[in-house]
Order: sequence, then structure tokens, then C-alpha cells
Amino acid sequence: MQAFTTLTGLVAPLDRSNVDTDAIVPKQYLKSIARTGFGRHLFDELRFLDVGELGQEPSTRRKNPRFTLNMPRYQGASILLTGENFGCGSSREHAPWALHDYGFRVIIAVSFAGIFYDNCFKNGLLPVTLDAELVEALLHEVSIHEGGYCLSVDLPSQTVITPSGRVMNFSIDPSRKHRLLNGLDDIAVTLEDAAAIQRYEQTRSRQEPWMFSA
Repeated sequence: MQAFTTLTGLVAPLDRSNVDTDAIVPKQYLKSIARTGFGRHLFDELRFLDVGELGQEPSTRRKNPRFTLNMPRYQGASILLTGENFGCGSSREHAPWALHDYGFRVIIAVSFAGIFYDNCFKNGLLPVTLDAELVEALLHEVSIHEGGYCLSVDLPSQTVITPSGRVMNFSIDPSRKHRLLNGLDDIAVTLEDAAAIQRYEQTRSRQEPWMFSA
């Protein structure tokens, strides 16, 4: 898993609440478990005016010119700014896969659905929770910067910094912070204790050899 320390990136606004995982990546695209290739289907029903099908080339479809990610000023964004309860609905891990594959590394929201929040850390995304007033102010700043609006996100110091130098702090569980800083998925976290596990197995094999016989 790709580690995360700091990022200064372009912000794309999604001024909506209760964005569910089916809106993030619709059900017809969930047949693959490869973790890659889902970015092309991110926010599919919002980005396109016609209904998409598995195997259909996005270039052949009609884009919604009013949707954020289709606007030239937000191309290349790596930070998504959104509202309350982002990632609600089903527990599909394809949602963070699609966001990451599209190019997002940070999601800033008022709040997140629990399972989606957990899945972000397992897939190299940093979900940042800020107060509603701060998110509203950021959405306004993004809207008035025609040339693009960038934020700096620093995980070690747990801060978000605006172009004007305003510093906003966010909270994060220490174990999750450790995972992201070191690029550790669930397996890698277990392997951090590989030596201790091996010592335990060796001790058990001496004490209870019948448990380890062929």
C-alpha cells in the first residue's frame, strides 16, 4: 500500500451530503476485485448523462458539463471536499478503490460512514473530518478561485493548511496514522510482529509437540 505523509493538491468540491457508495461507484461495475480500473467509473451517474454499462468506454458517453469532475478547473484534483455522512450505504470496498484509482489521496468531509472510513485507511486514502463551518468556508473559497484552489495536508502534524496560511487541525487514531505513514495494510501490520509470532510458535511446538506433528 502506498504510504502517505504530506500532500499539496488541487481541491475538487462535491457540495453534497449523504453520498452513498452506489453513487461513488455503481453496482454494475463491481464484478472485478482487481482494485484497479475503477476510477473511470467514479461518480458514474453524476459524471454522465446516459446510463453506463460494464465494458462501455467512457469516451463514448455524454458527459454532464455541470458536474465538478468534468470541469476543466478541477482536472487533476487529488483532494475531494464534501459534506456529511460521505460513503454511506453498502460496505463495498470498491468505493475507496475508485476514488484512489481516479487520483484522490485525501477526502475532507464533515463526517464519514463508519465502514467507508475504515476502508479508506486500508487502501491508502486519508479521510479528514473537519467541522461543518470549516468545510463550508473551504467550499466557498474553492468556488471563488477560478484558477484552482490547493490545500496542503500534513499527516504527521495532523493539519490542513490553506493558501492564506490558515491552519486547521484534525484528529486521527494513532494506529491508523501509523498504518498510513508506513503504507501498511492488514497483512503488513501483522507481519510487523513476525518475529514475536515465530517465537511463540517455537515455544508452543516445544511445549505441545503433538499440536505440530504431521
